[in-house]
Amino acid sequence: QLQASGGGLVQAGGSLGLSCTASGGTYGRFAGWFRQAPGQEREFVAAIRWSGDNTYYADSVKGRFTVSRDESKNTVYLQMNSLKPEDTAVYYCAAAPSAILSAVRLSESYLYWGQGTQVTVSS
Repeated sequence: QLQASGGGLVQAGGSLGLSCTASGGTYGRFAGWFRQAPGQEREFVAAIRWSGDNTYYADSVKGRFTVSRDESKNTVYLQMNSLKPEDTAVYYCAAAPSAILSAVRLSESYLYWGQGTQVTVSS
């Protein structure tokens, strides 16, 4: 089970941090963050290889968002800086126990999902 927290309302240019803790198991190979804005499909945001710290980002967030993890806490984080109104969405954490690297950006690779947390960026 994945439990996400940390969403909220922030002005454009501000920062927010999200966290997601896995209980009853581990993330496996990759932990990822996705988001879904109203009327849009769920899109990849960022991912991290659980062992090795390799990180992957969508072009739209590269340089502004940072994904990290604390293995001892079974928790993955998403630090979001320089937020823009177009970052407004429900953010989901997810676990991909056995995904291959070439599929890390595909939602189909992730078997377990958190409940989602709302991030709203006002202009």
